[in-house]
Amino acid sequence: MSSYIPETLRVFVAKRAYNCCEYCLLSEEDAFHRFHLDHIISVKHRGQTIQENLALACQFCNRNKGSDVGSFLFSSNQFVRFFNPRIDKWDEHFYLDNGAILSKTEIGEATVKILNFNDAELLIDRQLLIKAGTYPPKILSQ
Repeated sequence: MSSYIPETLRVFVAKRAYNCCEYCLLSEEDAFHRFHLDHIISVKHRGQTIQENLALACQFCNRNKGSDVGSFLFSSNQFVRFFNPRIDKWDEHFYLDNGAILSKTEIGEATVKILNFNDAELLIDRQLLIKAGTYPPKILSQ
């Protein structure tokens, strides 16, 4: 199975996400690097290269997620899947507190942990973007 992604599909996914990372909500306009297309269910786990399985992701979220699909949570002693932007609503699993992305659910907890949302540098960047009025993106909170 090829993971080649046609440009028309790349454009569709970016437009659907309003050019924002679908995990941490960073706008591509505020990033230093072009965003990636993430296979929500990785090709390694037989995920397909189709609209329903692709999400726009900043390089940090994409790199930290890798081919993982979830994480083991010691608090519940179980494996929990990650947030899936195609079927989950961001604000049902996460909330913002002074730039920190915190979890409301076990899905949120697994995602926050592995994607390392609250790395010190990323937290500082989000706090600066909040002061500049560009984070979180207004279009996603409508």
